[in-house]
Amino acid sequence: MNASSVNVIHAVWLDPFSPIDAADRAQLDAAGISLETVSTLGDLTLALRRAHVLVIRLGDSAELLQEVQTLIAQLGHTVPVLCRVDRRRMEVAVDAMRLGALHVLSADEWSASAWQGAVKGLNAPELKTKSYVFVDPISQHLLALAQRVAQTDVTALLVGPTGAGKEVLARVLHESSPRAKAPFVALNCAAMPEHLIEDMLFGHEKGAFTGALKEHKGLFEQAHGGTIFLDEIGEMPMNLQAKLLRVLQEKKLNRLGGEATIDLDIRVIAATNKDLKLAIEQREFREDLYFRISTFRLRIQPLKDRPGDIVPLVAQSLARHVKGGVPFTVTPEAQVQLQSYPWPGNVRELENVVQRAVVLSGGRTISPAHLMFDDAQMDEQAMPAMPSMTAVMPQALAEVPVAAAGPAYFSPAPVYAAAPIETREELAAPINLDSAVKASELQVIMAAIQSTDSRLEAAAKLGISPRTLRYKLAQMRTRGMNEGASA
Repeated sequence: MNASSVNVIHAVWLDPFSPIDAADRAQLDAAGISLETVSTLGDLTLALRRAHVLVIRLGDSAELLQEVQTLIAQLGHTVPVLCRVDRRRMEVAVDAMRLGALHVLSADEWSASAWQGAVKGLNAPELKTKSYVFVDPISQHLLALAQRVAQTDVTALLVGPTGAGKEVLARVLHESSPRAKAPFVALNCAAMPEHLIEDMLFGHEKGAFTGALKEHKGLFEQAHGGTIFLDEIGEMPMNLQAKLLRVLQEKKLNRLGGEATIDLDIRVIAATNKDLKLAIEQREFREDLYFRISTFRLRIQPLKDRPGDIVPLVAQSLARHVKGGVPFTVTPEAQVQLQSYPWPGNVRELENVVQRAVVLSGGRTISPAHLMFDDAQMDEQAMPAMPSMTAVMPQALAEVPVAAAGPAYFSPAPVYAAAPIETREELAAPINLDSAVKASELQVIMAAIQSTDSRLEAAAKLGISPRTLRYKLAQMRTRGMNEGASA
């Protein structure tokens, strides 16, 4: 695609570290993007008037993005911000999304096609950049643990209910690992007949069976140097479990119908929603395979147990439907219902609910009337009555515009904070995701303080040091948040 085939988009590139190189400029030209480069905030002030999109190269922190966002607000501009970060700096990507970046791309993803996907949000359909949400404290802990596991080459077993996001976590493990530039290959072991799984995993030689007109590399070979993800491994037939065990032990395989041994360099990540220990007792799963794949176990909690992820996930899902730059808004009442629903179908069900809401809304505001949950038999007691406007409601739930919550990393942010709201006008005042994120931490901290006898116990319950707890409370006082009398 060249500039003549699309509407030309004017991008301003802020890079205080080094000039843009010829390869990056060529990729922008191929994506139909007109580029203006600046290196200081002073130059940026003038360039912003002409910008359709702003691109910032970040180093070891997201501090520059914070300065730019402040400048944009002071100038009264609204411009989407993309960030480029080193793939090893995932914490910077997390901070960038928390501060409102529309997309975060690593240097490895920085290509003409990635650029086309990123700018499609300005004048075309859905983006193709990867998207993850780790906002709730439980999810943040899981992300931190996954990043540590990713640096080793051990096999990992992801355990959790269907639809909770096991493949998302598998991709995080891959992208945070030294194998990130190599392939990530996934197979759902429950989705195919036994004979097809064997062929897909191990491949075949030409003439191995009727219809094998040429050799076929299986998924293990395709993942060479990278990661293979075996989803729902508990559904794998017993005879294939034996073959898989041999491959994992020897790091070698033979294609179907072949004699040559092929060396493998892969990392294996498996996932299941079954109790594999029970399956072992019932002779449905091999114990030796279990210990081979479960060097490190990571458990993904159901969505209902990580409520801080719910609204950001809704925002992320709605952002995929944004066209022409007009964001969706979720009313406070709708957010209360979304956070109160038990989500038996987890993230997959949430995405279904969001898609229905988009269809039913006919506009850009999602209200309770547009929410159709899968569990139609849920009685009224399962959903709380809508609180009055004078009741205590989360300040963070003032109609949240979600365009800035587009695909990438959300964090760090626990669930949304409760604070008294005096008037409907104050309740309806829009806030950004960053404000919601900062405000939300109070609820988790206060819940821990109120359920324990001392700050020391509260800090232990939160998994932080007493000093960190004091620091966070001091930050909240500075931001004007009300800790309440019990704090």
